[in-house]
Amino acid sequence: MILWNRQLLLGLLCWGGVQKVQAQHQPAAPWVVGAYGQGSFILGHTAAVKHLAVSHPTGVELNLQRQTNGSEPWHAWYRYPKVGLALVYYDYHNPVLGRSYAATAYINKSFWRTRRQELNFRIGTGVGYFPVRYNSDTNHKNTIVSSALNATIQTHLEYDVALTQHLGLLLGLGLNHYSNGATTKPNFGVNLPTVLVGLNYHQQRPFRPLSTAPAPEPTDIGHTFWNLSSSVGWKQRNTTDHRRYWVNSVTLAVGRRVNRKSSLVAGVEGFYDRSLLAQVRDTAQADSRSPDVKKAGVYVGHELLFGRLAFVSHLGVYVYNPYKSNNFYYERLGLKYHFTDRVFGNVDLKVHGGSADVVECRVGVRL
Repeated sequence: MILWNRQLLLGLLCWGGVQKVQAQHQPAAPWVVGAYGQGSFILGHTAAVKHLAVSHPTGVELNLQRQTNGSEPWHAWYRYPKVGLALVYYDYHNPVLGRSYAATAYINKSFWRTRRQELNFRIGTGVGYFPVRYNSDTNHKNTIVSSALNATIQTHLEYDVALTQHLGLLLGLGLNHYSNGATTKPNFGVNLPTVLVGLNYHQQRPFRPLSTAPAPEPTDIGHTFWNLSSSVGWKQRNTTDHRRYWVNSVTLAVGRRVNRKSSLVAGVEGFYDRSLLAQVRDTAQADSRSPDVKKAGVYVGHELLFGRLAFVSHLGVYVYNPYKSNNFYYERLGLKYHFTDRVFGNVDLKVHGGSADVVECRVGVRL
């Protein structure tokens, strides 16, 4: 499950993006209210968690979605997706894991829609809470949850068929992932393949978008922009060292908006990870040298745009890496939100070869 180990602690920014969509003074869009039952199993994605992949967690989800209706230009560009908030409860039927509670914000996109049926793909992110977690003295077998708060990533493939004018039966397959992004260790994460059965109440069915003229093309398509940003994060080095170490970076990037939905970016950046200083001190008796732990990299990336909100993905290579503590390349996934035309913030997860390195909280300016 390398893909899901690459996910991010993004819930707060995604919530801000959903709120921005709903805050506009536009004609009201219809609501969809849902309640689903979930049956799952724990994926034994690494040998360190296979002793926990023996139970069959069950859960309940309550969600509230709003159907975008064309009041913003990007609604039509993405064929009128829904945006929503969900509350998810799981019982893992294992005292080592206990229960979890999560809140997620998400986008739900229809690939096929008729008067009575819909086939949707949903992806969301947020925050999960685990009352029972790893403790070296009392719960050392829990190798997959070591902090109370975790990021959650949720995907669904959903089929909704009308039972009445407003009531729909939902059948679906999903995947739920929980991880803390290496802020504490152990951090192998929980991966839950899921079967869903539930009901949706549709305020309006079939859906009818607003009768608005097609939006003009964004004026910045084909324009080049520059971003200057800095990030801060923290991480735990291992299970025996309980201290948190600060990680900082500075980034200069150039980008170009290529169409309504996408921007391409490239950049250079420097990193300073203080956990590596502690790692060097641990090996000082064996090696009297004091290596340089600073790193520099170059990257290329993509931004998928939803108004002021963007999903960010980067692939980078270290060009200055004298202390070889990781792979020569890194990846980053995150959410970016423009508070103004010039000021933006990110929450990103930086990854080395499928293993979370650090969650980055970033602030920047468009030059």
